Parts: sequence; structure tokens; C-alpha cells
Amino acid sequence: MTFDEKNNPPECAFCSFCETSRQGSPAPVYAVLAVNPGSTSTKVARFVDEAESWSETIRHTSEELAPFGSVVEQFDFRLSTIQNLLKEHGEEKIDAVVGRGGIIDPLPGGTFRVDRPLVRRLRLGKPWEHASNLGGILAEALAARWDVPAFIVDPVCVDEMMPEARIMGLPDLPKPSFSHALNIKATVRRAARDLNVPWNELRAVVAHMGGGVSIVAHRRGRIVDTSNGTDCGPFSPSRTGGLPVGALVRLAFSGRYDREELKRKIVGQGGLLAYLGTSDLREVRKMIEKGDEKAALVYRAMAWQIAKEIGAQAASMGEKVDAILLTGGIAYDSEFVRLVQECVQWIAPCLIYAGEDEMLALTQGALRVLKGEEEAKNYADYAPKPYLEIGP
Repeated sequence: MTFDEKNNPPECAFCSFCETSRQGSPAPVYAVLAVNPGSTSTKVARFVDEAESWSETIRHTSEELAPFGSVVEQFDFRLSTIQNLLKEHGEEKIDAVVGRGGIIDPLPGGTFRVDRPLVRRLRLGKPWEHASNLGGILAEALAARWDVPAFIVDPVCVDEMMPEARIMGLPDLPKPSFSHALNIKATVRRAARDLNVPWNELRAVVAHMGGGVSIVAHRRGRIVDTSNGTDCGPFSPSRTGGLPVGALVRLAFSGRYDREELKRKIVGQGGLLAYLGTSDLREVRKMIEKGDEKAALVYRAMAWQIAKEIGAQAASMGEKVDAILLTGGIAYDSEFVRLVQECVQWIAPCLIYAGEDEMLALTQGALRVLKGEEEAKNYADYAPKPYLEIGP
């Protein structure tokens, strides 16, 4: 060893002591349990930071769910199935539990702590029942097991729209803000990392293309306008999207359908399903490959309607669009993506983020709070007063 090496030894590239000395204590690692209830299933996953350690989908048969008169009545049943699953995986450390957000009051995007006012609101099932309302309720019950916080993240009722976007043709019918906010917000953050810009400075039109389609103008951290994934915008595999209102009124009073039947035609039996008898885009592609011209036309029409709405949301941005983000399950279909891109790539570059990793997106929302990158919001700060006066 030379004199210089003896008095100034080289740093060891693999020495954890040296690394800790240079950079300070290593960042803490958090374990998060994510719960995502669907109409006939409950997805459960455990993450260590953003790495999934295990994931399970519990299927619920129609016979199992039949005894329950409402979604909220399924709580004890679903909780017991999750608890049985946790026993199978052993008693593992958990630092937080996060559940899918439900359909409640208009809320800003972000991570909300689950407390008693939020649980009471989720149990109401208004404006309509949805399985996702169980997410926060289950998260609270499971969090008590470890005495840790419970959260929900970016529920479908996220409402950050500018006032102009709410105005429709009748004061009685303002446009509500419903979108696939969880995946949309997570996709914006992914794109911002890829583009090396702060996520709350990015100006992106995001098209979530799945069983439902939501297209939004996401401007500097906020969804300032949305197509609304249910009764406006383009049609989707099983939803009609926007319809000619005069013709819809005539159909509603024609006597051919009652209220519930017509609602099912609009959400659940519309779109591709109404035209082609299937809501599976893969089946539609097979029909096209066999020479079905009607299937090819409807397929192109859905892509064209999505592209047209992307253009509308680009106008809603009111300034330069940095990127168009195409996400959701349909983004796996390269031909469909090509049709959309051909119509909109003159607006801004298109980035493709196929699929929607909801469990990771939920976990990331919880981690941002645990790591001090974001402050958890309280439902009571945004709730209408009557809901805060509901009993325990």
C-alpha cells in the first residue's frame, strides 16, 4: 500500500457504511395494503414501497352476493374474505391501508384520510351505489388491525373543473365531473417523470380508454375539463356516450322502455355492444379480420369519436398542449391507437401508457403521504354541510 493509499484510502463502492455516511440515513421503507372492490370481485395487494410483494383477486359469485340488498350490506362478507386471505399470507407488517375511492361529493384530486365523516358518507350510496364505495370502508376496518392510517386516492368524483366547463344548455343540468381519475392522475405523473418536468406543470390531454372512456384536459395539476365517462363524450365498448337529446327524449317517452331499461341501454348495453353484440375489442378485431365491414366501420367510428374529443379537450386547455396521453386497456390495441394518433398527433406528441395499474396507483397515493411528499386531505373540508350532520 502506498503512503497516499494508507492516509487517504479509496472509497469502497460496496460499503454500506460509507454510503450511509455520505448520504445520511437510508430512506424509510413502507408496506401498504391496497384494496379495490369491484362489482363481483375484490382485489387485494401488498406493496413494499412500489414493489408488489403479492396480489390476489377474490371472486364473488352471484349466489354469494344475492342475499345482500345493497352494496354496503356486503361489507362484513367482503371483510371476512379479505381477513381469510391475510391469514394465508401471514401477519405481515403494514404501515397504511388504501382503498378505492367511491362516488360521493365533488372533491379535489389527491389522497384523503379515511375518518368517520368520510365512512358515513360512503355508506350512504348516493348519488348512486357503486362497489368502489366499499373501498374506504374496508380500508378503515383493516387499518384498525394494525392501528395504522387508512386512505382513499383520486376517486371518480374528482372535480377540479373550471366554471365554464360546468355550464350546459340547461341550468337544471350542469355537467358533473366523473372520470377515471385514479389512472388519469397516475398516468400524468408517469408522463411527467418521462418528460422530466414537474407533474403539476405538465399540460396534457389524457384519454383513458377502457370499458368506459374518459378524456380530460389536465392543466398544471388539475383536471380543468372532462368528457365525463358516462353520459357525454365518445361511445365506448358498453356505453353510449353523448346522444342526440331530442331523439333520446322521444325514445324515453315512446313506451318501449321503462326508466331502468333505458339507463341500462345507455350504460352497460350501449356502444360497441349495441352495434356488434360484443364489448370485447379483441372480438371486434376478429370480426374485422373476417371481412365484417360493419364491425370495421364501428371500430373506426369509436376511434374517430375519441380523437374528436381529444381535440375538444385540447381547446379546453386554453394554452399549448405538451402531450397527449393514451392509456387504459384499449391502448394495447396498436391499430386502434394508430387511428387515434393519425387524427391528433398534429396537436402534440402522443405517449402510450397501455393498461391501468390501479393497485399501484392507490399505493403511490398512500406513499406520497407517508413519505411527506403530499399532505392528506380531510373529507370534512369539502363536504356539503348536511352530510357532516349525519349521525354515527
